[in-house]
Amino acid sequence: MSTSHIPISSVDEKHEHKSTGPLSSATASPYGTALEVLPHHNDHNHAHVHDPALDALNQHTHPHTHHAASSHAATPVYSSVDHASLPIESQTERHSISKELRPPVHDLEKSGSRSSHDGHGNSPNVALGEGKSKLSLFYAKYRIFFHAAIWLFFTAWWIAGLVINEQVLKPRGDKLNWVVPFLIWLCATIRVVTLYIPAGIFMKPVYFIWKNSAVRFQSLIPVKLQLPLGAALVVAVFIVGTFATESSESNTYDNRAVALFGLLVFIGAFWATSKDRSAIKWRTVLVGMLIQFIIALIVLRWSVGYNIFDFISGLARALLGYAGKGTAFLTSAETAKLLWFLITVLPAIIFFVALVQLLFYWGLIQWFIGKFAVFFFWAMEVSGGEAVVAAASPFIGQGESAMLIRPFIIHLTQAEIHQIMTSGFATIAGSVLVAYIGMGLNPQALISSCVMSIPASLAISKLRFPETEESLTAGRVVIPDDEDHQHANALHAFAEGAWLGLKIAGMITATLLCILALLGLVNGLLHWWGTYLTIKNLSVEMIFGYICYPIAFLLGVPRNGDLYKVSKLIGTKLIANEFVAYDMLQKGQEYADISPRSRLIATYALCGFANIGSLGTQIGVLSQLAPSRAGDVSRVALSALISGAISTLTSASIAGLLVTDDIMEFVRPAIVNATELATS
Repeated sequence: MSTSHIPISSVDEKHEHKSTGPLSSATASPYGTALEVLPHHNDHNHAHVHDPALDALNQHTHPHTHHAASSHAATPVYSSVDHASLPIESQTERHSISKELRPPVHDLEKSGSRSSHDGHGNSPNVALGEGKSKLSLFYAKYRIFFHAAIWLFFTAWWIAGLVINEQVLKPRGDKLNWVVPFLIWLCATIRVVTLYIPAGIFMKPVYFIWKNSAVRFQSLIPVKLQLPLGAALVVAVFIVGTFATESSESNTYDNRAVALFGLLVFIGAFWATSKDRSAIKWRTVLVGMLIQFIIALIVLRWSVGYNIFDFISGLARALLGYAGKGTAFLTSAETAKLLWFLITVLPAIIFFVALVQLLFYWGLIQWFIGKFAVFFFWAMEVSGGEAVVAAASPFIGQGESAMLIRPFIIHLTQAEIHQIMTSGFATIAGSVLVAYIGMGLNPQALISSCVMSIPASLAISKLRFPETEESLTAGRVVIPDDEDHQHANALHAFAEGAWLGLKIAGMITATLLCILALLGLVNGLLHWWGTYLTIKNLSVEMIFGYICYPIAFLLGVPRNGDLYKVSKLIGTKLIANEFVAYDMLQKGQEYADISPRSRLIATYALCGFANIGSLGTQIGVLSQLAPSRAGDVSRVALSALISGAISTLTSASIAGLLVTDDIMEFVRPAIVNATELATS
């Protein structure tokens, strides 16, 4: 669709109308909703509007007071990319939205104002104090001192920790790792500095170096050779990274070679079945696979990267303990120690969802997702909508991530719909991530798999369903405000999050109960039917175990009896869900002696929502958000499901390439006691 004919603000199918004459001009509202700008309220030329509900003068406008002052803006979370800094001319430049249609970008911390418009055309300075508490006004006036105090606090904490570590802890042999504290201090410093000094000033030297090194070097290479040489570079990185370390009994060169071959088979199969092979943008595919490989290298081969992910997983494990305190209060300390799914996992889900809602109210989640989205938007040349959903899926789930771009869903291309669904299928949400850690699964593998799924889903989806239309969000990254979830304050947001977490926990409980009961019924019928064919223990798991046997082989699973076990897990995950498969991996007697390498590969391979149940969930969510696109959603759903499943499996293949004996130590089964974690 052409952006010159369809304004980006026309997101409500029921309220779409055309503006004629010089009376009104369609502009993009900061929230992605339609906004007609009239020259003057007393102008009688608007009488041609027959339906009063469509007249902008009769529409209710109000400031958005449901976000905290630190996250509120008259604009959405909006990020732009300097395309001049791209090493290759971005295709999105040709279709980018004109500057006139883009909402202005405001930094609330710098401006100190909560809103740049009062809804009636008045200047924000006229009503600066209206609706604000004295505390907010005091903060706005002296915010530089607050920010200085915050920076001094982090600096003093970091320096004091270094001194104590060197002079007290190190002589006693209790030296701590200070990589993560340094990164926390660095992030705090960068954020405080960029509140007063534009980040572009610091990025100019980087852009200058990039343009005069990588871009200039690329310009020397003939255009016809750029893609082959880029592909050769990616392949070389994979080969060197795979075979650089020495072989071992559990991580032989043969297993690594099989995993590398499997990765090539996955890519080749998707190229062969691509909707339009001539339209494939190979930069997106190659860069996506390279980023996925680099993330795995950082986690599985680099001690610093492992420490960072270990720190993040430690926070997630501690979260279980804090939820355990609430469980102990509601029941008893003895009950909270029971290793029941209902006692250990579900309370953590409720607490985590409430915490995420609180962070959303403060604007932290939007900011974090925006930074992720801008990086993948720049590096992989995907549209802004695709980048936002792909970056958000590992954090807030498959349905919620699509809601971030709800105003644009009606205008998405088929390739974008395919990509959005693939991103949801390729990873798991943060709420269930906490649940799986509570089940004793390897937290480093789960967290790294979630991050790896972002570039993997973009690469695989664009290989299977390349873009052949003109995207409305090409050339920009924007997260519109959500007007349907209005919160009066932080306490309201946290309470709403607790209620949402309870609904999610209830849905998980009901789904697991019904799926396990249905599997038991089907297995009972198959067992009865198989006895007449002398087939012992015929079951769904057995059937899909043999179907997925080649997949387990291509992942590099050791050929020591583990192939069939891992293939059963993959088949169970596809036909039921990953909860059931992970439960089999952790509690099944036949998996007690599975090798550490196979356990790690299985953990990566199961870390995604690609199953039959999620297929219905995604179709339902997207069809509700954009009823007119329900047909397109249904048409690409099955392809997206397969793409999401393969995206997750590519992460497992890469884990099979890079896993070493040093990593084997933290992939053994572990039982997490929430109460003990909280007190440790």
